[in-house]
Amino acid sequence: MNRFLSEAPDPRALDPDVPGPDRGPLGVLLINLGTPDAPNPAAVRRYLGEFLSDPRVVELPAALWQIILRLFVLTRRPAAIAPKYAQIWLDRGSPLLVHSQDLADAVAASLGDRGLDVRVELAMRYGQPALSDALDALRVAGCGRILAVPMYPQYAASTTATAVDAVATYLARLRHQPTLRFLDRFPTADAYIDALHRAVRTHWDRAGKPDRLLLSFHGLPQQSVRQGDPYFRDCQQTARALRERLGEDGGRLHVAFQSRFGAAPWLQPYTQPTLEAWGREGVGTVDLMCPGFLADCLETLEEIDMGCREAFLAAGGKAFRYIPCLNADPDWARDFAGLIADNLGGWT
Repeated sequence: MNRFLSEAPDPRALDPDVPGPDRGPLGVLLINLGTPDAPNPAAVRRYLGEFLSDPRVVELPAALWQIILRLFVLTRRPAAIAPKYAQIWLDRGSPLLVHSQDLADAVAASLGDRGLDVRVELAMRYGQPALSDALDALRVAGCGRILAVPMYPQYAASTTATAVDAVATYLARLRHQPTLRFLDRFPTADAYIDALHRAVRTHWDRAGKPDRLLLSFHGLPQQSVRQGDPYFRDCQQTARALRERLGEDGGRLHVAFQSRFGAAPWLQPYTQPTLEAWGREGVGTVDLMCPGFLADCLETLEEIDMGCREAFLAAGGKAFRYIPCLNADPDWARDFAGLIADNLGGWT
């Protein structure tokens, strides 16, 4: 007898009293990029191997890129990058993971305070906690409806789209898929712009206003934008919205792009050369924030607050002041939870 026909069906599929997908708790999946498990070359190599093998991240022919990646990148970069991670590592682990988990916990608490029956899980697109494990946890909790929230205010194929791809790959192996929504971007959402504005004003109330405020977004190859990626537009929309909120101080705000990788031209102006030029021009005090990152990480703490600080001061600048990411700031967590609740509309 055919073994598939002889197997007894799952009794839950036949029991009319088992809750359907329109009941039970709601699921919220927060997705950030990822981080090595430890600040050592082996862990960095594992992380970079997964991250840089994603065709959304490096858009070169796979066969060619894998040769370059395995023979050159992964044999050199881990040893160079690991000490940088060691400089920023926290007692609880990677700053990106620590701040993202604290934000996820605070969002869950805030949603609960709103009377919502919601389960919140954090996942990393690369590394741990694995996206598949987080989705498994939501399904085990009975979440038949899940809102996936990539933690990138500005949409890019190399961040948001690859998170969507990973969720779709997980769903492709399921017979009974949960109902799914995505909050795929929020570059001008009131909750987000309010939080950025509050961070700037709080800093200025304490330390005084700078000569210039630089918003440093993660870079992207210019070719990606020419091919239709909306990332540059989203970044400019965020900058415009914050400039308007700053009112007469909006003229202090400028935009640049950091973290260039490879030889191809990326979005410009580049952050560090901009700061160096300002230092030579005699710009005294610069405040810098990285609004494209919701959680502090290697790119903000080491590249910006250490490397760019040193470059600006060496070029003649007088004071460099880094404004931390929103992280798990209580007011931001509450407002982020409100944004998420709005996107759960119709389910609640």
